Amino acid sequence: MSLPSKRFTPAFGLGNPHLQTLWGPLWRKTTHIERERERLWLEDGDFLDLDWHGPHNADTPLVLVLHGLTGSSNSPYVAGVQKALAAQGWASVALNWRGCSGEPNLLPRSYHSGASEDLAETLKHLRARRPLAPLYAVGYSLGANVLLKYLGETGGDSGLQGAVAVSVPFRLDQCADRIGQGFSRVYQAHFMREMVAYIKNKQRQFQHDGREDGLAALAALGSLENMRTFWDFDGRVTAPLHGYANAEDYYRRASSRYFLGQIETPTLMIQAADDPFVFPHSLPQADELSAAIQFELHASGGHVGFVDGSIRQPGYYLERRIPAWLANPLERACSRKA
Repeated sequence: MSLPSKRFTPAFGLGNPHLQTLWGPLWRKTTHIERERERLWLEDGDFLDLDWHGPHNADTPLVLVLHGLTGSSNSPYVAGVQKALAAQGWASVALNWRGCSGEPNLLPRSYHSGASEDLAETLKHLRARRPLAPLYAVGYSLGANVLLKYLGETGGDSGLQGAVAVSVPFRLDQCADRIGQGFSRVYQAHFMREMVAYIKNKQRQFQHDGREDGLAALAALGSLENMRTFWDFDGRVTAPLHGYANAEDYYRRASSRYFLGQIETPTLMIQAADDPFVFPHSLPQADELSAAIQFELHASGGHVGFVDGSIRQPGYYLERRIPAWLANPLERACSRKA
């Protein structure tokens, strides 16, 4: 649990979790920053696009930022934290998961909540490019799940000095159920439209490029119509494209909650109890957390929201809290205590 001094207080008029969740994508002013794009070619022949911001010194701390489902490096929370990190003299690089940078990726496979192999390859590249730089990572939603899974898989060999995971879908099966309830079905419908469009856009690109093997792999998925829930999409698309038996198998093997006990990297988890994507019973219990984890649970904040201040002058708690925690070795060291 967080200390009282670290508590988040929502902006007056934005106490509702849905207003917190929707503020960034609908009403937040665009954060303008200059970035340099780098294309990282992966071992399987596909690519990831990386967007760099901040100092270029060899030993300047470097933070990898991981966006959420249907997001990109242009998501407001990504550009916002990159700007905040630069303000304290740190460098950052925002990862666009496969096919999320504005150009379809080259393989039938996509990105998903368990894609820790792509994160591992990215970190290997960053360590080679800046071997003197202390390396950190920050993940949001899907990106947070991938990050925690990677940290659990690698234990003491993560290569990271610290990590922050925000609005984590700890149990993917339960989150797939939660987002189908009440007003959250609005988010579900949005995600279904975006994810089906992602696959159809890739099909068109494969057709244009004459990638017959890729077209055949996507055609084998069957019809993309009438996908209304995450269980539908993950059972018919995510699982077969990525080697899972079905949606249940994917959720079980990719959910970060099962990896928390093996994490040895100092890690801060920031979560809202009113997150409209996550059941309260999906949150991990204290005995599931390794001694390296500091769990900051707030009463409110929505999903990747945490907007404070006022509606006229909004503040962004995450963009103060995350850089401050990463820069504070004493607080990170506290995460190692049992």
